[in-house]
Amino acid sequence: MKLENLQRLEKLINSELASKIQISEIKNAELLFEVNEEDLIEVIQFIKSNDECKFKQLIDIVCVDYPDHDKRFQLVYLFLSHELNLRVKLKIKIDEDQVVNSITKISPSANWMEREVFDMYGIKFKNHPDLRRILTDYGFKGHPLRKDFPLTGFNEVRYSEKEKKVIYEPVKLEQNYRDFDFESPWEGTKYLKQVKKLKENDKKN
Repeated sequence: MKLENLQRLEKLINSELASKIQISEIKNAELLFEVNEEDLIEVIQFIKSNDECKFKQLIDIVCVDYPDHDKRFQLVYLFLSHELNLRVKLKIKIDEDQVVNSITKISPSANWMEREVFDMYGIKFKNHPDLRRILTDYGFKGHPLRKDFPLTGFNEVRYSEKEKKVIYEPVKLEQNYRDFDFESPWEGTKYLKQVKKLKENDKKN
């Protein structure tokens, strides 16, 4: 029954928004549509307001980074229909510097979600009411979930007893040189092998 509902909705959305839908499929018991960024708001308004769809609840907005692709980022909008107990995903592909239309006017809960995407990936949203960082600190450099962001970050934070305040400094990773012998722990270390060899020689003598 669930699959039949998904197939029916896929057919309905494709017929009503034929020129807006680039790709449509049913995957993992969910509808997935790929649309152009300029058509996103119109498609969302349809799936929220149509009496047969009723995808009124925005669950999340997520981003995926593909540095080697022509269009680096994919934004995925997840919606839920409580009445039908079905989910739909809307996917758009965007360039690194492309500005995306905010959907806060039609889905107010998108406010913090779009701020999180902006903070973690650096994607800007046009007409967002308060687009600023939400997870990182003021003055944070870079966007942590981009694939080219260093795992250690650019700055480290510590409290300075001298200045009596929190200060930011470039990350310094210092590690003393260590000499690894790559010996197997099951075979024992070199000195144990030497002791064993001496004992065997003593027995022979």
